[in-house]
Amino acid sequence: MERNVFEEDHLLFREVAAEFISREVAPHYASWDQDHLMPRTLWTAAGEQGLLGLAVPEEFGGAGMPDYRFRAVLDEEFAKTNHLAVALAFHLHDDLVLPHLLAYGSDDLKARWLPGMVSGERVTSVAWTEPGAGSDLRGIRTKAVRDGDDWLISGQKTFIGNGISGDASLVLARTDGSTGRGSADSFSLFMVEKGEGYNTGKQLDKMGLKASDTAELFFDEVRVSGDNLVGELGHGLRYATEQLPQGRLAIAVAASAVSRASYEAAVTYTKERNAFGERVIDFQNTRFQLADILTEVEVTETYVDQAILAFNAGTLDAASAARVKLWASERAKSITDRCLQLHGGYGYILEYPVAQAFLATRLLTIFGGTSEIMRDVVGRHIAGR
Repeated sequence: MERNVFEEDHLLFREVAAEFISREVAPHYASWDQDHLMPRTLWTAAGEQGLLGLAVPEEFGGAGMPDYRFRAVLDEEFAKTNHLAVALAFHLHDDLVLPHLLAYGSDDLKARWLPGMVSGERVTSVAWTEPGAGSDLRGIRTKAVRDGDDWLISGQKTFIGNGISGDASLVLARTDGSTGRGSADSFSLFMVEKGEGYNTGKQLDKMGLKASDTAELFFDEVRVSGDNLVGELGHGLRYATEQLPQGRLAIAVAASAVSRASYEAAVTYTKERNAFGERVIDFQNTRFQLADILTEVEVTETYVDQAILAFNAGTLDAASAARVKLWASERAKSITDRCLQLHGGYGYILEYPVAQAFLATRLLTIFGGTSEIMRDVVGRHIAGR
């Protein structure tokens, strides 16, 4: 089924993205995977190519292209070539930090941060999750205490992508002095730069997406200027909730692209592989499996494409984003598993793309809100809560 969501400009941008990946990513990705870290030169190369901060206005160095289809194209190219770790790193920077600064940041905050984020000279992360508060953001304990015109931030964060390579984090902290589970007005967002009291813990060894660094962060009375408050005091949780649809849509886009790539890899392999004197694809069971997978791939693509258009139109609400993220990520997990099975023993060998895809997609039903949380969001919407 032909997709019709993209126009000529997006197809041209896809060529640019594919060429960049072929030149700057593919030759080095295996070594980054071993190092559990991507070089900062990748970020500046992406900035020079115009791949970062596409939605940032030209006055701050961006392309001034808020059309999300350009971001979707980039995510698809990374995902289908099994470079999802790069997509993850860029996603945190572009789909989570940047939208908060664009929507709520002061003119001063935008002027100080956006140009460097667009050029790749400043890399950012999102520091929300804590050891005792993952999907439950109201359980966050990190606190920010006012000290004159500044704030002193103390606490611990975990599972922080770009935590080692990044220069700063968008930190969600408790600002009302409360304890226990906070209220909707208990939290605020701050841009917190690395410096005194900002400590990076051990790098976490993930089962997949190893080229993207993930770490613990520790804040010991980190002094932050009041100018680094993002938006209004006490609105942090509200802002995070408002911006989650873009992040969840990005995960759905990547999941859909990985599903398509895994299906195509399975078709190619089963056509080439012989067993019992026949091609594997000539077995009825194989054809039935591939028929089911292709149907699911095309349904997912259609669903995700409609979500992209809804996001561009400003109509992708939290429940809609949760549904598409839930569907696409769960389908990707199932599809990569079945495509791996069609490869037999070779599917378990990491040099085969389907094995890498299987490991990568396992995160997608957890990251950005677990499937259980997505079901709860949708269920509450249905119940009118």
